[in-house]
Amino acid sequence: MTSEPKASRLLLLALLLVGAAAAAGGHDDAVARRTMEEFAGFPASDGDEGPSTAFRVDSEGLQRQIDELASFSDSPAPSVTRVLYSDKDVRARRYIKGIMNDLGLAVREDAVGNIFGRWEGSEAGLGAVGTGSHVDAIPFSGKYDGVVGVLGALEAISLLKRSGFQPKRSLEVIMFTSEEPTRFGISCLGSRLMAGIEELAQSLRKVVDNQNVSFLDAAESAGYKMDPKDLQSVFLKKNSYSAFIELHIEQGPILEKEGIPIGIVTAIAAPASITVEFEGNGGHAGAVLMPARNDAGLAAAELALAVEKHVLESGSIDTVGTVGILQLHPGAINSIPSKSHLEIDVRDIDEKRRNEVIEKIRRSATEISKNRGVVLSEFKIINQDPPALSDQSVVEAMEFAAKQLNLEYKKMISRAYHDSLFMARVSPMGYSHKPEEYASPEDMANGVKVLALTMAKLSLE
Repeated sequence: MTSEPKASRLLLLALLLVGAAAAAGGHDDAVARRTMEEFAGFPASDGDEGPSTAFRVDSEGLQRQIDELASFSDSPAPSVTRVLYSDKDVRARRYIKGIMNDLGLAVREDAVGNIFGRWEGSEAGLGAVGTGSHVDAIPFSGKYDGVVGVLGALEAISLLKRSGFQPKRSLEVIMFTSEEPTRFGISCLGSRLMAGIEELAQSLRKVVDNQNVSFLDAAESAGYKMDPKDLQSVFLKKNSYSAFIELHIEQGPILEKEGIPIGIVTAIAAPASITVEFEGNGGHAGAVLMPARNDAGLAAAELALAVEKHVLESGSIDTVGTVGILQLHPGAINSIPSKSHLEIDVRDIDEKRRNEVIEKIRRSATEISKNRGVVLSEFKIINQDPPALSDQSVVEAMEFAAKQLNLEYKKMISRAYHDSLFMARVSPMGYSHKPEEYASPEDMANGVKVLALTMAKLSLE
C-alpha cells in the first residue's frame, strides 16, 4: 500500500525566465509598512514607495556575482559547464565562501562539501531557518539555474543586515553539493546525504564516474579527503531547521505566459528514474531479412512510445514521462542493434498514480521482449522518491510577504525537483537547463525581497 505524501514546511519561489512587471495587489501601503515593521524590525518609509530605501536589493551587484560565477566554466559563454569536484567547481566553491565571509557569516563545510553560511540569531539553540540551492551545472547549461537560489539567498541576508534586522532563529544559507547527476548519476547528492539516506552513503563507497574515478578519489582531489565512515557525518540531526525555503527560477513557461512575477510552490512532484536494457541479435543491415530479426533497437523504440501512451492514459496532466537517454550498440548505420539502453524519468504529484504508470511500463517491457524475441536483461528502478507537500504555515508566510510587497503571485506545483525535496525529510518545512535561460534583474529582486521577508518572519516565530 502506498502511503500518502507527508506534509512538510517546504516552499520554492519560482522566478520568471523573462521580465514581467509586478502587479499591484491593492493593499493599503501604510498597513503594509507597519506590518513589516512589526515582524521584521526595520524602519518603514513615510512616502508612497513601500519599504524604506534600505530595503532595496542590490540588483547590479547580484547580477555581477552571477556573471562572475558563470566565468568558472568548462564550456564557452554563454553556456556554463561546472561538474562536481572539477577545478571550476572548486573555484566556484571558493567564490561562494568568500561572499559568505564578507557578509560576516559563520562558514563551515561538511565531509562532501555542502557549504553552510550562518547568521547567528539571538536564540541560536532554536532550529534555524534555512535557504539555498546549488551551483554545479550540467554541460552547456545556463548561468541562473540553482545559482539564483544561492547568490539570491546571500543577497537576502545582506538586505536584512542592511535593514537593521536582528534574527531570533539563526538564518543559514546552504550551497548543496551536486544537485545535478552529471558525474556520478546521483541527483541531489548532498541533500540526500543530509536527509540521512543510508543506502546512498553505502553506494558512494564504491560508485565511479564514466572515467572510472571513484567518488572518494574525486572528493579528495577537490580537497575533501574522507574515510568512508565520514559519509554518515553529513546526516543532519532532526530539528536542525525550523523551515527551509528555496529560491529558484521557474523551469517552465507558466509564470512567463501569465505575466506573474512570483510562484509559490505548494508541492514538488514525485520523481522516479528507471534504466532498461534489451539484448537481441545483431547482424548486417543488408544480410538479415526482416522476419528473421530480433532487433533490440526497435524494442527500445516501442517501449519509448509505450511510456508516452501510459503517461497520457493516466488521466492527469500532472503525470509526465520522458525517455531522456536511448543508446544502441554497436551504433553503426549498417548494423542491426544487438543491445539497447534506455533511461526513463516518470513524475507525478500523486505517488500512487506514478507507481501505477511505472508498473505498466514494466509490463510493456516484458511483453515487447517476448513479442520481438529479445531479452529484457535489465529493468531497474534507480530511485522512486515520494512527493513533498508544502506546509500551509510556510505557504502563508510567503503569501504574506508577497502581499506586503504588492507582488502578484501564483500557487503552483513544481514538476522539477530540487534539494528541497530531500530537506523536507529532515526538518519541518514550508526552480533551466539551457544556455539562453534568463531571469531579469527586476524579477530576481522581487524574489530576493519575498525570500528576505519570509525568512525574517519565520526567524521570529
